[in-house]
Amino acid sequence: MEIFQVVGLAVVSVVVLLVIRRHRPEMAVLLALVVGLVIFFMVAQRLLAVLEFLRDLAARAGVDSLYLNIILKIVGIAYITEIGAQVCRDAQETSVAAKVELAGKLLILVLAVPIVMAIVEAVLRVL
Repeated sequence: MEIFQVVGLAVVSVVVLLVIRRHRPEMAVLLALVVGLVIFFMVAQRLLAVLEFLRDLAARAGVDSLYLNIILKIVGIAYITEIGAQVCRDAQETSVAAKVELAGKLLILVLAVPIVMAIVEAVLRVL
């Protein structure tokens, strides 16, 4: 199972990070970033399968691909924002982490406008 590989890599990385952080804190942040990227690429293949399944499901349901693409972009922004904020927190930059989270929320709000408009239009047609 892949989760054992992910957890094993994470545990080994944490031990190494604890040692490195005492002597070279700047290197610890870079190592944490690299480990995060490695873990992401370890599970990326599974993510592609999920995306393909969602596209197939949306096509069968007759959902406009525009809306599915927007939702997928929103999910991507949420994950990237979380990763970026955690990296900032690892570097003891909580203020920057808060700004990254705010930017992510604002970008999600902007992307959600067409979906909200479609829902409002559908409700108005029903009424």
